[in-house]
Amino acid sequence: MDAEQLRRIVEAALLAAGHSLDIAALQKLFDAEFVPERDEVKAALEEIEADCRDRGYELKYTASGFRFQAKAQYAQWVGKLWEEKPKKYSRATLETLALIAYRQPLTRGDIEQVRGVTVSSDIIRTLHDRGWIRSVGHRDVPGRPALYATTRQFLDNFNLQSLEQLPPLSEIRELSSIDRELQFEEALAEGSTENSEVSTETSAAADPTKEPVVDKVVDAAQVLDIQTNESSAPSFKETPEP
Repeated sequence: MDAEQLRRIVEAALLAAGHSLDIAALQKLFDAEFVPERDEVKAALEEIEADCRDRGYELKYTASGFRFQAKAQYAQWVGKLWEEKPKKYSRATLETLALIAYRQPLTRGDIEQVRGVTVSSDIIRTLHDRGWIRSVGHRDVPGRPALYATTRQFLDNFNLQSLEQLPPLSEIRELSSIDRELQFEEALAEGSTENSEVSTETSAAADPTKEPVVDKVVDAAQVLDIQTNESSAPSFKETPEP
């Protein structure tokens, strides 16, 4: 089989699948005697990615594999294909998700200690239902609280190949200006079930001698939300299964 035919088969499979395919899944499309080498499949994917650069869609590599998706700059038009508006997540929800992403595994009590407020059960349920977090065990202390970590779906939805691609906390403060530019205050408006929470700004100000961890996590939450709307060129570095 020549390289051009392999590229077309891979491209057709990605279009038809409706979900991400990794290299192993693409290799399974072929009969045993014609299975292409991994390097050959990767080369085909690189060609496809290059072909997409001047198109309205791109080839994206996430934790689950490769997929085609519309480029973020066309979201305002593509989004009109669906009547239902994308859900807006509250600031508290994104703070909780960011804490889990950066400090996993951790318990609900750990989250409350950093945020300085009680974590609503609705927040944990929302993140569970969305498929972004899961329980990975229990801490060996009285009450055996659940330990939470992010999922492969979290990586896929935020266009990440691995947790190593999260922006370092030391760099997040430099990105805080993005919040003003993209008007995240409106996008991160508190949900009705969370309006009773004490503000994180008040909690952080309660002890001015402490590192403003909450402020960094707020920035992290905003960066995570940005990554669902912005895209970057896919990397072809393979990510091991978690």
